[in-house]
Amino acid sequence: MPKMKTKSSAKKRFKVTASGKVISAQAGKRHGMIKRTNKFIRNARGTTVMSGPNQRLAKRYMPYDR
Repeated sequence: MPKMKTKSSAKKRFKVTASGKVISAQAGKRHGMIKRTNKFIRNARGTTVMSGPNQRLAKRYMPYDR
């Protein structure tokens, strides 16, 4: 049986924690910061845990990172 392929875009963007949750960068901070509130910019620092349905998708893209 051949090996399953990992999506290169997913392995660059996501990371799986020891407990199996998927961590990703915060969305919405690439451009248009003038119209965003300071509270939004402050709360969108760093990384966040993905929602359940999105975690299932990301794990399907990375079959060996579980």
